[in-house]
Amino acid sequence: MWTFALRSLARQPGRAILGVLGVAAVGALLFDMLLLSRGLLVSFRALLDSAGFDVRVIAADVTVAARPRLDGSASAVAAIRSLPEVEDVVPLAFGGARTDGRDGAPLELFLLGAGPARRQPWIILQGRAPDPAAGAAPELIVNRNLADRLGLHDGQELILRGDCGHEPAATPPVRFRVTGRASFPFDDPRALTAATTMDELRRVCGTEDGDDADILLVASREGQGPMAAVQAIRARRPDLHAYSNEEVVARFQQVGFSYFRQISTVLSSITLFFGFLLITVLLTVSVNQRFAEIAALRALGFTRRRVILDVLAQSVILVGAGGLVSLPLGFLLARRLEAILHAMPEIPAAMRFFAFEPRALGVHALLLMVTAVLAAAYPMRLVARLPIAATLRTEVVT
Repeated sequence: MWTFALRSLARQPGRAILGVLGVAAVGALLFDMLLLSRGLLVSFRALLDSAGFDVRVIAADVTVAARPRLDGSASAVAAIRSLPEVEDVVPLAFGGARTDGRDGAPLELFLLGAGPARRQPWIILQGRAPDPAAGAAPELIVNRNLADRLGLHDGQELILRGDCGHEPAATPPVRFRVTGRASFPFDDPRALTAATTMDELRRVCGTEDGDDADILLVASREGQGPMAAVQAIRARRPDLHAYSNEEVVARFQQVGFSYFRQISTVLSSITLFFGFLLITVLLTVSVNQRFAEIAALRALGFTRRRVILDVLAQSVILVGAGGLVSLPLGFLLARRLEAILHAMPEIPAAMRFFAFEPRALGVHALLLMVTAVLAAAYPMRLVARLPIAATLRTEVVT
């Protein structure tokens, strides 16, 4: 059956190549839409886990823009850290600052303050993290963008003026000493980010007497798991809202990523429809041109089942070959689309819209095979109902 189908396609190389290329284009877009449907979700989960913290604690269950600060963070950290289900806790506070660029123009940057802990929510690339017990000038780490923008090196000084919701001149400037470069998981490609200790952030922002934080990052103890830590935190501090990474991802899946899922579903459906039309038209034209040949084969003893399966085999070969070609095309297209989508503001550089999952290959193959079978249905019906005697008589007369 397969050999006969291959020979039938080889007799019409132009049409066969057109079918393979068409399926390859359709399959590449379909593959990318499957990656997009869960890409952000997979990437977001990996991003949350990358810092080694699997529980987030905030002051209220509201959107990020409206979220109040967590007052009394020191007591909350102490209470959570004492739980047997918790290994480590680090409070984080967010703010802004300004400094002078190389041309003297003011440069705005995002400033992060972290409390003392055994682990921190960043990756040191060069140098070391700020030491609250350094005793000399306050210390600071910067990301690559900020270091390259200002030409900063370890040991160099940087003057920051707080811009944390106050007037720019409300607090005096603070002179920091750069101790290293770091990678911050949620930085977008153009972000200018620096981090210091919680006390120095409050000093820059003019809130030295405060005791608040924006979020607490918690690492559950090995063997306990994040859900055990979440339940223990909720029992110890019911006034706070604790969520595991799984719960955070589930909430974003329902709200934050629904748009991309809808886009993926719509484009996948349209893509499969055009693939279905393409294969159906090609096979129908091929069958119409081969009516006399098919009737002759039936007269020679080929069964109806044999000629029907021949049409189905041609469809499977076209779709299978096009599907194989579509995978490298899909990866190349995904890289191009990734670069375009990353031009959107405030998208973390580590986020991937088209994150690969093995299940995407399985779904891709299944959808293409279903398309192959459906596309062959009408041509198979024509072959099955072909009148042998009448077709041969017409061929002889013409």
